[in-house]
Amino acid sequence: MLRLFNKIRKTGVVTETFKAPTDDELEQLGIEIKKHIDRKFSGSIALRAVDAGSCNGCELEIHALNNPFYDIERFGIHFVASPRHADVLLVTGPVSRHMQTALLRTYEATPNPKWVVAVGDCAACGGEFGISYASCGAVSNVIPVDVVIQGCPPTPLALMKGLLGLIK
Repeated sequence: MLRLFNKIRKTGVVTETFKAPTDDELEQLGIEIKKHIDRKFSGSIALRAVDAGSCNGCELEIHALNNPFYDIERFGIHFVASPRHADVLLVTGPVSRHMQTALLRTYEATPNPKWVVAVGDCAACGGEFGISYASCGAVSNVIPVDVVIQGCPPTPLALMKGLLGLIK
């Protein structure tokens, strides 16, 4: 145990540097999103996040949208627990064979008009998993996709830009 602690002490902090978005950049993007949501959706839009077999990296970034820094609800975007209340499905991960039916049911339960956003590289093309006995690959192989947000995982700011592209 002491050997492990000494190794940690000698190595120090080993994390990547991250350039956080400035408050001005975030506010400008949020104001633009809010303007489009007010005009086209009467003030709010509902998102439902669906994990179709991901590593949870994209989910962490999606959940960051609700933290006090990004606070996406102030711009009129909120998350719902049921697909019956959703306008947009945010689907992450390559679709595993076990989640294929659940994803189809979720898509069918979402009322029209509905949009599907493939979040992350795995949802966009299947990532390193591709199509196999255990994976259907990209989300578009199972349900129609309207917007793809690239990244592994995409940052909360990239998610906001992708949602803005969808709303426009």
